[in-house]
Amino acid sequence: MCFGAGGCLAQVQAQEAGWVSYRDAYRSMVAFAKYGKAKNLLQSHYQVAPKDGSQPLDGLRLTLSGRTTQLNLPLDATGRTTFPLLKAAYDENAMLVLNRKINHYTFGPRISIVARVDGVYESADLRAACDQALQYLRHTDASYGNRHCAGARFAFLPKSDAAVRVRDPLRESALPVGEGAAFDGDANSGFRVMVYRFAEWPEKVQVISQNAPVAIAPVIE
Repeated sequence: MCFGAGGCLAQVQAQEAGWVSYRDAYRSMVAFAKYGKAKNLLQSHYQVAPKDGSQPLDGLRLTLSGRTTQLNLPLDATGRTTFPLLKAAYDENAMLVLNRKINHYTFGPRISIVARVDGVYESADLRAACDQALQYLRHTDASYGNRHCAGARFAFLPKSDAAVRVRDPLRESALPVGEGAAFDGDANSGFRVMVYRFAEWPEKVQVISQNAPVAIAPVIE
């Protein structure tokens, strides 16, 4: 994402030089912080994502580097980090530096659903979280105008034995296990994933994750 012709040129020049503009990243991330509608079930991260599956995340490091700022930004298994909103780094247009060739990666905000410590999710809360995500995405991207919420995707590490179950008053069933990306469009598609689709279950159920997911993504179609 860039802002105006000058901003786009600056971003291209920065990436050709081997770094990403903190100022451009800040502008894309601060939109969520300033968003005034419901977002209590969501979280926003900055994500470094490979453009194709041949670029692993293992050993990938992101560093914020400026005249007065030096900060390591640890990446999780999906390439996300908690983005610091720092005025000093913005004023001096600090650099976001990757320890690999940055033209193999994309950079930008990523919205996800907040995980619960107890692993128990009321279906109404997952529906509300997905709707919050959809409303926010419509706020930032007009292409979401005709899309709808379809469910929530639970993603776990590839070798995990994690399971997600759906419980209603009469039964408890495990969601089918698949392999895929944690987020739509990601090339990193080796995660163990389970999708809770709203249309396939009664309106009032509990969704139970026995392990902590690396991410819970709204499924918007």
